[in-house]
Amino acid sequence: MEQLTVMVADDDKEIRDGISIYLKNEGFQAIGASNGQEALELLDKQQVHLVIMDVMMPQLDGIHATFKIREQRNIPIIMLSARSEDSDKIHGLSIGADDYVTKPFHPMELMARVKSQLRRYVTLGNYGEAAKSMEIDGLVLDSQAKTVLVDGVEIRMTPTEFNITELLMKYAGRVFSIGEIYERVWREPAYNAENIVAVHIRKIREKIELDPKNPRYVKVVWGIGYKMEK
Repeated sequence: MEQLTVMVADDDKEIRDGISIYLKNEGFQAIGASNGQEALELLDKQQVHLVIMDVMMPQLDGIHATFKIREQRNIPIIMLSARSEDSDKIHGLSIGADDYVTKPFHPMELMARVKSQLRRYVTLGNYGEAAKSMEIDGLVLDSQAKTVLVDGVEIRMTPTEFNITELLMKYAGRVFSIGEIYERVWREPAYNAENIVAVHIRKIREKIELDPKNPRYVKVVWGIGYKMEK
């Protein structure tokens, strides 16, 4: 298997270099960027499989850089921030980040999150031997090609959005609690997961539903969780 490349975008050289050392020790290739604009330029020059993106950077901050990346790419993005407020996390996730880590953090926790995101992005299946293609009333998901179509039109999804959709489609009709969705997709215990899952569900609905407020596919079961309508 090819060596996977992770970009570390942070204006603090010590943090950038420290994360890069841990990435290399885990077998990844690491490249660095000192601001969001440099990160975008590097993405145009070489293949990157995951981005670790600091929020506060000069020239172009991590929020705007993530937004620009999502216009063209669906690679996993983990945001770093010194701010731990839920509103900041929700904002980061809502514009396309897959995960959010608050500074200060333990390097091995970050490495675990990197590996978790890359497993979902690179591997062909995430919940056992999933069918290659699943279809529900015009919504088609291909687990191997990592594509989603709605009435024949391809929908661009982040890796996390794709995996939530895949989980709900595979078990169509079954209601998943927020905790179950988080634990199956993020593969870690659910802790304060309500807002994180809700943001991703909202983004999925905006992409696949003709009327997100009256969803055709992803339904809420009040007080319990979410399900994919059969």
